[in-house]
Amino acid sequence: MTDAGSRDTQDRQEKTGILPWLDARLPVVSAFRREYVDYRTPRNLNGLWNFGAILTVVLLVMLATGIFLAINYTPTAAGAFASIEAIERQVPSGWLLRSIHVTGASMFLAALYIHLFRGLYYGSYKAPREMLWLTGLVLLAMVMFTAFAGYVLPWGQMSYWGADVAGKAVDEVPVVGPWLEHFLQGGDAPGDVSLHRFFILHMVLAFAVLGVVGVHVAALHVTGSNNPLGIEPTGPRDTVPFHPYYTSKDALGLILFALLFAVVVFFLPNVVFEAENFRPANPLHTPADIEPEWYFLPFYGILQSVPSKFGGLLASVGAILVLFLVPWLDRSPIRSARFRPVYRVGMGVLVVCFILLGFVGRHHAQGGWMIAGRIAVVYYFAHFLVLLPLSARWERGVVLPESIAGERGA
Repeated sequence: MTDAGSRDTQDRQEKTGILPWLDARLPVVSAFRREYVDYRTPRNLNGLWNFGAILTVVLLVMLATGIFLAINYTPTAAGAFASIEAIERQVPSGWLLRSIHVTGASMFLAALYIHLFRGLYYGSYKAPREMLWLTGLVLLAMVMFTAFAGYVLPWGQMSYWGADVAGKAVDEVPVVGPWLEHFLQGGDAPGDVSLHRFFILHMVLAFAVLGVVGVHVAALHVTGSNNPLGIEPTGPRDTVPFHPYYTSKDALGLILFALLFAVVVFFLPNVVFEAENFRPANPLHTPADIEPEWYFLPFYGILQSVPSKFGGLLASVGAILVLFLVPWLDRSPIRSARFRPVYRVGMGVLVVCFILLGFVGRHHAQGGWMIAGRIAVVYYFAHFLVLLPLSARWERGVVLPESIAGERGA
């Protein structure tokens, strides 16, 4: 048999089977191989790039456990707390699935904050990745709304009073505030209507997040991933196939994250569960300290540090909205903070201020915490509105590596 005949026979054999048949009619297999196997990725990505895969896996775990919890949940003021107790005590493995779901919320937000600050540090918001950045911020806002709605559902003391405080804060918005409060609560105080609406909002937003994640990943694959150097790949030597290089690296990151996740679930449940929330909601008894989950504390600290209630609300929302302007506020042609010493120091101060605002929220902005909170708020906004636009003036004459491979000495 000739070589040409052998190749034809081999090609016919490769095209037989279920997968080739399916791919010829619906090219999912070839698309998956193109986007997740042969996809060229910068060769110098560090461990901070693992959090994209971690967030995807945790989101799927949250959806799976959330569906189970929703099946056994009663969205009424009279039955919500009792249904949670039944899940914990009577449904087989219900306590485990709820613990995974609650822990997943905290771990997801923690990973999301790291993912966000990584983008800020390495300039992943700069052209041509503006849409990648904007879709990521939309996801942040959606996840925060989803998390808050889920926090209300157990209908314990902190859940009830958290919803009450949120309603009063929304009421401070001029013109539309009273309408928004009535829309969320369905009355003068949280009750059956508000609980039902939060339940629907939580479920709908959870699956909407999954859809926006698809858009976010599509935007990533259009522009390609940024890298720690902040320079575009110049040739094949600067990139490697996604598989097996980054699939194995993501797998290692997922294993380490799963170990930390398991430690919290089985040994440190008090880290993610609020003791006050194990008491049923009582509108006649206000808890001594009403505070949100840890992942909302920095924004709660901003809210409390501003003297005006409406001003505090505006500053809290503005802390997220200002991030949408970052691609246009930062005028420096350099992406990575590795080559921007002034901006690198500014990012360190920003992280410290963000953490400090969390402690301010935890201590209710009293005494010295009030002063610290106001200083942190001023710097937070100055970082984006002053430092970013002016930083380009101090970063002239920076020489960037010619290529990723060249910088690594390959």
